[in-house]
Amino acid sequence: MARFEIAVGLRYTRAKRRNHFISFISLISMAGIGLGVAALIIVLSVMNGFQKEMRERILGVASHVQVYSNGASLENWPAVVAETSRNPEVVGAAPYVMGQGMLSFDDHVQGALIRGILPEEEEKVADIGAHMKAGHLEDLHPGEFGIVLGADLAQALHVGLGDRLVVITSQGQITPAGLLPRLKQFKVVGLFQVGMYEYDSGLALIHMGDAQVLFRLGSGVTGVRLKLKDLMDAPAVAHELAGTLKFDAWVSDWTREHANLFRAVAIEKNVMFVILLLIVAVAAFNIVSTLVMVVTDKQADIAILRTLGAAPSSILQIFVVQGALIGLIGTSFGAILGVVTALNIRVIVPFIEKTFGVHFLAPQVYFISELPSHLEWGDVVIITLTSLVLTLLATLYPSYRAARIQPAEALRYE
Repeated sequence: MARFEIAVGLRYTRAKRRNHFISFISLISMAGIGLGVAALIIVLSVMNGFQKEMRERILGVASHVQVYSNGASLENWPAVVAETSRNPEVVGAAPYVMGQGMLSFDDHVQGALIRGILPEEEEKVADIGAHMKAGHLEDLHPGEFGIVLGADLAQALHVGLGDRLVVITSQGQITPAGLLPRLKQFKVVGLFQVGMYEYDSGLALIHMGDAQVLFRLGSGVTGVRLKLKDLMDAPAVAHELAGTLKFDAWVSDWTREHANLFRAVAIEKNVMFVILLLIVAVAAFNIVSTLVMVVTDKQADIAILRTLGAAPSSILQIFVVQGALIGLIGTSFGAILGVVTALNIRVIVPFIEKTFGVHFLAPQVYFISELPSHLEWGDVVIITLTSLVLTLLATLYPSYRAARIQPAEALRYE
C-alpha cells in the first residue's frame, strides 16, 4: 500500500468542515469496539480467576488423587502410602477416614462430613492448617475426642472454642429398646475458614484414631489422599497408579470428583466469549455505516482522484485504511482498558461495593465471596486479533463501493 493511500485515508479520518457528524459516528464506532473488547477481556479474566480460585480452594481441602478400598475399609493403608509415595509425581500422602454425621449443640443441629485425619500428615496434602481462625490442627490428639469445625458450621451451631457438642452417626447400636444411633461428645479445639461455603459450613475434622472408633473401622481407613507436583497431571498419575498398585483398591482424581463443576465453568466461559464477541461484532460493523456515509460525502473527491489517475484499487485502499484505523484505535483502547481493569479488579470491585452498599457474591450462594481475576495474555491476543479481523472485514463492502464510483456520474451535479 503506497504512502498516498495511507495519507489520504488518515486525512479522511480527521474532522473537517463538512463532516463533523461523520467524525462523531466514527468516535462512537471506536468507543463501541473499545468497550466490547474491554468487556470481553474483563469477563474472561474473571471467569479464569473464578476457575483458578475455585480449583485451588477445592484442592486445598480435597486432594489431587485418592486411593480407597472397594470394601468397607482399607486395612493395609501404610503399605499403600509407602507404594504411592514412590511415584516421582507424588509429593505427599496421608490416610483419612470419612463419614457423615449430625452435630448437635443445645437446640441447634447441623449435618456435616466428618473427616478423620492425622494432623502431622494432613499438612502434606491439604492447606487447612494455613486457614485456621482459632486453634491448631495439632490440637487434635487421639483419645481426647477433639473436633475442628468450619467457621460457618460453628456459627450455625453457636459454638466456640472449648464448647462440647454431640456427634451423632448412622452406625447404630442395638439396645433392648431397639436400634439407636451412636452418640459421642467432642470438644471444639479449632475453627478454620478456607473461603468456600461448601466446606466452611459442612466439614468437621477429628483425629483419625477417634474417627476409627466413631465409625467402627478398627485399624482400617477410608482411603489415602495424595498431593502431586502438578495438579493437572492428576488423571495421568491416577491411571498409572491404578495399573501399578498391588492392592485391591480404587484410584480416583480431582477431575472425576468435581468433573461436572469444572466442565460447567468451562462451558460458561465459552458461551460468554461467544456472546460478548457478538457485541464486538455489532460495534465493528458500525464501521460499515460510517464508511458508507463517508463514501457518499466524498463522492466528488473520489471522482477528482480518479480523473487525476488514481486506480480503483487505490480508492479501495484509502477507505480500508480509514476503517482499519477506526478499528485499530478502538481495539487498542479496549485492550488497554480491559487489561488495566482486569489487573486491578480486586481493588475496583470492593470500592464499588463500599460506595453503593452492595455485595456481588454472597458466600451463602456462591462458592467464592470475592470477585477474582486472572488475566491470561493468550486471551488478550485472541480477542485483539479477532476484533481487528472483524473491523477489517467491515471495511470491505464500503471500500469496494467507493472503488466502483464513476467520475462522470459523481461530478454530474457538482
